[in-house]
Amino acid sequence: MPITRSPHRSYERRTKRLPWRDVVPWILLLLAIAVSILPFYWVLRTSLSMNASLAANASSLLPVDLNFGAFARVFGLQSTQDAIAQGGSGADINFWVYLRNSVIFASLSTAGAVFFSAMAAYAFARLRWKGRNVVFGAFLATMMVPPIFTALPNFLLIKDLGLLNTMLGMVLPFIFMTPFAVFFLRQFFMNMSREVEEAAMLDGAKHLRIFFQIILPNAAAPIATLVLLTFIQQWNEYFWPLLVGNSDDVRVLTVGLGVFKSQSPQGAPDWSGLMAATLVSALPVLTLFMIFGKKIVNSIGFSGVK
Repeated sequence: MPITRSPHRSYERRTKRLPWRDVVPWILLLLAIAVSILPFYWVLRTSLSMNASLAANASSLLPVDLNFGAFARVFGLQSTQDAIAQGGSGADINFWVYLRNSVIFASLSTAGAVFFSAMAAYAFARLRWKGRNVVFGAFLATMMVPPIFTALPNFLLIKDLGLLNTMLGMVLPFIFMTPFAVFFLRQFFMNMSREVEEAAMLDGAKHLRIFFQIILPNAAAPIATLVLLTFIQQWNEYFWPLLVGNSDDVRVLTVGLGVFKSQSPQGAPDWSGLMAATLVSALPVLTLFMIFGKKIVNSIGFSGVK
């Protein structure tokens, strides 16, 4: 007699064979997304909570006594009495002044760093001169020097120049080239064809004209990516602006948040106000990254940075 297979057994075998190779990566991806998003959600949850009720409901996953008073304190729309009544510390933050200073500081630092880095990258990638690779290797070696080692010499230099508590003094150490920016653009410049450049030289064009009229227009995508990466880095800069800029006229948002936290007349920080200020200050950078994030990844891959 022919052997017949039970349909129930074949069904059990199919159900036992789960595609773990496909399921496990998705589980790990979801966990990574949850871990990445959780801090942002917790900041939002705290900023929408009543500061006076946070201590009693610290483990709540939802906003405690939902209100927008913290954002009103950040934008200067709430009086000191109302802030204290909602559990705030009574401290204030010159948010719009600090926001202006952050935009100026990040923009000037980014413009200078990208421009001079592009010129240095052009010299390392397109010009032929003796000892070029040795100098480039020594230049890249400076990436291993911690920034804290250069903070004191830079501070003494800025102090001797009389540039403390000035925007120029804050921008000056960042306005010139950086090793990463030079390496990033050099990788792209080295992959560019030399035919157009050689044709321009035959027509009498010098290196400066070639740089501005040929190299920069063809490197618009990686330069835009570098601008965004540098802007984000400078926007988050904290130690140097804290060291040099002690005046409200030049204080940036990152330093202002620390000052706001330390101003606690009632003895407890205004966590709701602090998280609201942190969220608002991070929105410009998050928006830029969400809009141009794909271009950053594509440009990094195209430039050969791994």
